[in-house]
Amino acid sequence: MIHFFEILNKKYIVDVNSGIVHEVDDLVYDIIKEDAYKNRDNLTKIYKNYDKKIVDESIDELKSLEEKELLYTKEKHIVPKIKPTLKSMCLNIAHDCNFLCEYCFASKGNFGGKKELMSYETGKKAFDYLVQNSKGRKNLEVDFFGGEPLMNFQVVKDLVEYGRKIEKKHNKNFRFTITTNGMLLNEDNIDYINKNFHNVVLSLDGRKSVNDNMRKDRANKGTYDKIVPKFKNLVDKRGDKDYFIRGTFTRENLDFTQDVKNIKNLGFDIISMEPVVTEEKNFFSIKKEHVETVKKEYEKLCQYYIDKKNEGDGFNFFHFEIDLDGGPCIYKKISGCGAGNEYVAVTPSGDIYPCHQFVGEEKFIIGNVETGITEKEIPNSMYKSNITTKDKCRDCWAKYFCGGGCHANAYNFNSSFKIPYEVGCEFEKKRIECAIRIKSEE
Repeated sequence: MIHFFEILNKKYIVDVNSGIVHEVDDLVYDIIKEDAYKNRDNLTKIYKNYDKKIVDESIDELKSLEEKELLYTKEKHIVPKIKPTLKSMCLNIAHDCNFLCEYCFASKGNFGGKKELMSYETGKKAFDYLVQNSKGRKNLEVDFFGGEPLMNFQVVKDLVEYGRKIEKKHNKNFRFTITTNGMLLNEDNIDYINKNFHNVVLSLDGRKSVNDNMRKDRANKGTYDKIVPKFKNLVDKRGDKDYFIRGTFTRENLDFTQDVKNIKNLGFDIISMEPVVTEEKNFFSIKKEHVETVKKEYEKLCQYYIDKKNEGDGFNFFHFEIDLDGGPCIYKKISGCGAGNEYVAVTPSGDIYPCHQFVGEEKFIIGNVETGITEKEIPNSMYKSNITTKDKCRDCWAKYFCGGGCHANAYNFNSSFKIPYEVGCEFEKKRIECAIRIKSEE
């Protein structure tokens, strides 16, 4: 299987099964596009536009690539290994929030239930569960999430200290992340976060008008002017430790390249800008009719990314950072999302869900920190829903880059883990093409 595409005045052929990417000239691209290499009857049209000798030489070169298994590589029958062990946990430390974000999948922070903060005892049991069920893994990840985790920051600190206390005993290494809207940041908790957290996710949607249209405080006022100085303070003090600004674009700002530019101009250089995923009835939802507009916008962002890099002022855009030289092993590429198996989410009451996007839907409770995972059918079903079992994925050129997409999005839109969210697929494929274009500049 191959995929050919043109982006920003360059042309490429992706050999899907080997992962090899060829940057090609117009002639080779047209030979492939017209299927003239495999179907000699189509060469007549090619000969009309190019010198016959050069065409024949190009075809010989394509044949040589195929013989060397660099093009039209045959697919190998590989199935996922035995189910992986747990390695990461989303700790919903607060089912409460001081923001009223329009697009919040967590129902403004309480996930459709009562407002609740996680206790230290529940958090300890979650840590113990992670340690006990991560056999063979040394590096473990805990993301303190919400709602807004800074609303329960003392428990966050207590649990970080507990993790440090038990990691040596069990030969583990905890890597902590916290995701925050920034409103409660101050000098003390900034210093603590920068000292103890491997990564920090800071929520900001870009331009002031865009951010304040969606991300309002409890008084229904915009938050941009309050949080940006706090984010800058945290990042300035963070040194070379990881962080990223995490934005969301909606139908209201399909020109999201301008929002990435705004974030970059503020001095932040590690950025993610995610498309909103929500019910179509919402005024800010992105629908199929918006897909081509978004794809063109990704190309604009790709050009901006290249220009900044060539100017010596580059930045990291999460979705354009793809390792084309190595990346995940083939088994990981096939298995894709690790929800319910490699990754779980824990609520303040101690309930375990496959991931944070299922929290609040009681039918997806798969256990509790007291009992462990007792409802194994859901994790098993998720594990079996991989690119070898999804009809739409099997024939998709991007399957080994993507891994099959998000289980939550698939289920929420199609009531099945095995039917990917179509709009998300289109965006992912375009982002991969952009990433390949960027890689070819190096």
